[in-house]
Amino acid sequence: MRKNQLRPDIRFTGFTTNWELSKLGEVSDIYSGGTPSRGESSYWDGKIPWVTTSEVNYSEITDTKEKITIEGLNNSSAKLMPIGTILLAMYGQGKTRGQLGILAIEAATNQANANIQVHGYIYIYFIYYQLVKKYKLLRGLANEGGQANLSLGIVKSVNVAVTNNLDEQIKIGNFFNQLDKTIKFKQQLLHDHKQLKKAMLQKMFPQKGETKPRVRFAGFFDEWQYCRLGEIGQTYTGLSGKTKEDFGHGEAEFITYVNIFNNQIARINGTEKVEIDYKQHEVRYGDIFFTTSSETPEEVGMSSIWFGDKKNVYLNSFCFGYRPNKKMDLYYLAFMLRSTNIRKKFMFLAQGISRYNISKIKTMEIKIPIPQLEEQQKIGDFFKQLDETIELHQTSLETYQELKKTLLQKMFV
Repeated sequence: MRKNQLRPDIRFTGFTTNWELSKLGEVSDIYSGGTPSRGESSYWDGKIPWVTTSEVNYSEITDTKEKITIEGLNNSSAKLMPIGTILLAMYGQGKTRGQLGILAIEAATNQANANIQVHGYIYIYFIYYQLVKKYKLLRGLANEGGQANLSLGIVKSVNVAVTNNLDEQIKIGNFFNQLDKTIKFKQQLLHDHKQLKKAMLQKMFPQKGETKPRVRFAGFFDEWQYCRLGEIGQTYTGLSGKTKEDFGHGEAEFITYVNIFNNQIARINGTEKVEIDYKQHEVRYGDIFFTTSSETPEEVGMSSIWFGDKKNVYLNSFCFGYRPNKKMDLYYLAFMLRSTNIRKKFMFLAQGISRYNISKIKTMEIKIPIPQLEEQQKIGDFFKQLDETIELHQTSLETYQELKKTLLQKMFV
């Protein structure tokens, strides 16, 4: 694209002038930070916030894990940066390199951060979000070596497209800033509901040695009964006698391990193709599946309930099935089997060193709590609605995240 054609695909009404290509170092002053000597105790545990790249994670920085003293600042290459400084992680492990943040406090940084102070005619958030868009490009510019790093020279040479109309910069920057606030709000909603579910899985089912839960619906007072899984149902095996060539085609399906591991209620579309084999056990509506093996004891015996009614659906070979013969609320079963106390029982039974396993026989010895059916139904409905709310928040969050990703490409050159 020629210089006189620099303009984004999407613009706010009333802005028509072309943008101009500049180097980041031409529209900002860029500094590196520094680290006071760790051997000098008088340099540390002061009052000056000191930012590492691990704290640069697409957010305003309002506090830091470590703080330095005036002596530490004066006896190192660290500099006190003002509020509004953009921080760019020049190196760091994993996805850290290329990530950004903005100082909401005066702070010093370590030498792994590039401290970007934009010039007065540039709106901070306009440049910040343009650099957010360039995350993959920035990572690709890193020097190759023992560890791929960016340098101040590389950061200064990064191209940015700038509109000379400050009002347009402000509108764009504020738009994405508000979008980020919406995303953070939705992330918090999702987190809060997940935490509520985690707490209720502990409080709405009896703990070890108890016969009543600590939180109940009004009108229920009876003690809960306990029985072994083997007393109210039978097990069956997953697919057997198959080779790699048997999978990926055919008129039958099998429920995947990942589907069972990740979902208390197995997803109906979480299946893969396999040939019809009448020697295998078909799954039925209301069957429960258990994973038999994992790398940690915390992940052994994860349960999932099947609400499908299709024919010729089997279970994968790394799980076993369980078919209850006692009338119980299926949603109650789904969430009770992943409640805190029941999960502890599975972890206790897990056997192994580098990989942990649990047998069908041991699983059938586990005692589960069983209240009267009406109370089961209320508990099942509560968790079902809570899961639906969590999924709604998850979908909404992903929608806004995708919107941001799309608009970053279309509202910047």
